[in-house]
Amino acid sequence: MDEEKALARLRRDDERALEWFVKRYTPYVGAIVWSIVGGRLTVQDAEEIAADVFLTLWRSREKPRSGSVKSYLGAIARSRAIDALRRSQCMPELEYDELDGAIEGPEGDMLAREDRQMLLAAVDALGEPDREIFLRRYWLGQAAPDIGQRLGMKAEAVRQRLKRGRDAIRMTLTKGE
Repeated sequence: MDEEKALARLRRDDERALEWFVKRYTPYVGAIVWSIVGGRLTVQDAEEIAADVFLTLWRSREKPRSGSVKSYLGAIARSRAIDALRRSQCMPELEYDELDGAIEGPEGDMLAREDRQMLLAAVDALGEPDREIFLRRYWLGQAAPDIGQRLGMKAEAVRQRLKRGRDAIRMTLTKGE
C-alpha cells in the first residue's frame, strides 16, 4: 500500500490504514518528540505524545493531503511536544508578536495555510543534509553546534548551509509571487 491509498482508506474509517501510518512514521514522529522533550520528560511521556499524534491523525483524517502526511505528522508532533513541556513547566511560555496587517477570519487562515504549504515545499526541495539541517534549526530550535555534532559537521559548515538554504528558499518563494 502506498500513502495515497492508505490516506483514502483512512478517510473511509479503515483502522488498518491508521496502523500503516503508525508503522511507517513512528520512528519519524518519535525522533521529533524526543528531540524536543528528551531529558526533560520521561520516555513514557514521549511515547504518549507520539500516540497522541496518531490519534490526532485519526480524528482529523480529512485534513492531510497525499504526499504531505509526513510534514503534517511532524507539525503535530512538534506542537504536542512543546505543549507537553509547557504543561510540565519545563519550558517558559513563548510570546509571539502579532503580525502586522494579518487578515483575520477564514481568508486569513486559508492564506496562512497556503504560505505554510509553499514554505514546506521549498524546505523539502533543499535535499539532504540541508533539509535536515534547516528543519533541526528552524523547526526544532537546535543550535548550529548541536546540529553539527549530530550530523558530524562543524558548526560553521552548518551555518553556511543554513545561509544557502535561506537564500534558496527565498528564491523559490519569490519566484511564485
